[in-house]
Amino acid sequence: MADQKIVPHFWYDDEAMEAAEFYTNVFPDSRIISQSTLQDTPSGDAEEVSFELMGYRFMAISAGPYFIKNPSISFLFMYTEDELPQIEKVWDQLVTDGKVLMAFGEHPFNEKYGWVEDKYGVSWQFFLSGGNHRARVLPTIMFINDNLGRAQSAMDFYMDVFKDTEDGGVMNYPEGMEPNLPSHVMHAGFKLENQWFSLMDSAEAHDFNFNEGISFLIKCRNQAEVDYYWEKLSAEPEAEQCGWLKDRFGLSWQVYPEVMKTMLEKGSKDQVKRVTEAFLKMKKFDIATLESAYRE
Repeated sequence: MADQKIVPHFWYDDEAMEAAEFYTNVFPDSRIISQSTLQDTPSGDAEEVSFELMGYRFMAISAGPYFIKNPSISFLFMYTEDELPQIEKVWDQLVTDGKVLMAFGEHPFNEKYGWVEDKYGVSWQFFLSGGNHRARVLPTIMFINDNLGRAQSAMDFYMDVFKDTEDGGVMNYPEGMEPNLPSHVMHAGFKLENQWFSLMDSAEAHDFNFNEGISFLIKCRNQAEVDYYWEKLSAEPEAEQCGWLKDRFGLSWQVYPEVMKTMLEKGSKDQVKRVTEAFLKMKKFDIATLESAYRE
């Protein structure tokens, strides 16, 4: 995507670059975009990497063994019949040392669908479309446990917070699919900042929840945007740290000024060190303070 404001972000112990290289080798038309190292963080030297899979941007960081990724957030790839041989190769590589969550094959809702958790803990879904899909990749958010039944209200909330939104429709579970109820969302599509997302409720038993292993990074152009998203989204003061926050559903976001990415990628070793020292003291990022640290 040419202008992707919301970027999924993966947290790793020390495998961020390894994982990015794996994904960009597995998925066609993919590439690593940039890499930088944050020195002397609480986790030591933390390596960050940006990469693109089939036109969709992701980021990752190696910052210690603190969070385990899980299928509460997954990534749904839409593909066509012509692309099936290619996608089968992708599937085979993701399954290696990974875990099949739903077998790649025919299902009542799709002719060739599968859901896999790869060896790094990231979950991917593949859905055969007729070629008229809204987007190539849809981050998919699953509302479970204490969040069960909140998918519709989450969609309404996010569409109120973000700009350039669209309601793509909501499908509830039919009768007879217990423990899921007709009041639960089976699938919903919606657009935020011109990017499509999907969400669902699941009443099945799950031993995981949202955590910082997978977050969404919002690229902000200025301090006004940083302030806006921070005020609208942050719901747990104790979770506020280094630009990270949690919303009312427990989902993690990073409110990130774009100028900081430039500082960390283009700055000298001393400049990067000063900027890192400055932002480690912050909850919400203050661009003026970061720029001052960069210029010292």
